[in-house]
Amino acid sequence: MKVRLGNTQIGMGRYVGLWSVVALVFAWQGYMRDDLLGHTWDFSDYMRWSAIQWYTWAALAPLVFRLGEHYPIRIPLRLTELWIPLLGSAGMTGLALLIGAFISTFTEPSGLAEQWRQFVGQHAATGLLTCWALFAIQQAMRFREEKARGELEASQLESELAQSRLQVLRTQLQPHFLFNTMHAIATLLHEDVTSAEDMLLRLSELLRAFLEECQGQEITLRQELVLLDLYLGIQRTRFKDRLDTRIYISPDTLSCAVPSLILQPIVENAIRHGIGERVGNDCVEIESRRDGDSLVIEVRNRNSSLDPAESTPEGHGIGLSNTRLRLSELYGSAGQVDLQMIWPKGVVCRIRVPYQVIDEDEPEVVEV
Repeated sequence: MKVRLGNTQIGMGRYVGLWSVVALVFAWQGYMRDDLLGHTWDFSDYMRWSAIQWYTWAALAPLVFRLGEHYPIRIPLRLTELWIPLLGSAGMTGLALLIGAFISTFTEPSGLAEQWRQFVGQHAATGLLTCWALFAIQQAMRFREEKARGELEASQLESELAQSRLQVLRTQLQPHFLFNTMHAIATLLHEDVTSAEDMLLRLSELLRAFLEECQGQEITLRQELVLLDLYLGIQRTRFKDRLDTRIYISPDTLSCAVPSLILQPIVENAIRHGIGERVGNDCVEIESRRDGDSLVIEVRNRNSSLDPAESTPEGHGIGLSNTRLRLSELYGSAGQVDLQMIWPKGVVCRIRVPYQVIDEDEPEVVEV
């Protein structure tokens, strides 16, 4: 059995125990006071009187809390809102005195009138203070609950805003990639119709995989590589033997969580700034490995250089800038991306995210 105080429930044993401590303290106080005056009763008498007084308030405390819920005291204080709590406290105190006087008639030789006079004279002020102390406790609990609820709502709102920002960044990538691919197909239509048709088929497979695999903000690296393989199939059709791709994946990283579509814009940048701008062949390498508590993914381009303007997010357009923003939103300072030159020639884009394993069934690999 539990006692309900506002939105808080307390076990009956604990509740009675708390009020018993209060009764014991006031019984001891009354005994010591009379002892200083040179006249005392038996300590059991003080415990009986104190128990009648404070167990009565224990029974009335839930009613005081309900009164405080219906007529809360707000800050700043308004006198027009205080009259009901004032009347309520007077009424509750009078009821507590009446109940105490009535119960005392069964344990004392005097009648109800005499007990009422003694209770009013000895306990009226204490009763009012007790009632307002219960009011104060109820208000403090309400303020704490409202503060906790406000913090929770603010946290949820912040999370929803972050998810909205991530969704905007994510949806920017798909049209960006689609427009670039359609432009490449349009160019091939005048040079190689068969290759253009093959690219259209691969593009349709890739878009279908986008819809099936990329429902959340994070997927496994294995799923990301399936999508990347479809994209690389389009680029290999476009550049034929000029483009070579090599993938080195540590087996313990395949089930790690990565932001969905994190590799496609980076690889697209590597191809565009390499073989897309320079003659000759090119090799794009993708490598993943675990580094302590981090997953490191590198995309290397062996046929490009890093100009000062290209080392900034603006220098690589939507791809690199969106990657930085998405990593920041998802992982804070634990998500990093940077560009560096590699010897003797080329550029590496290094992505670092927290090492987190996702328990998922292995996705179906789409063959193209």
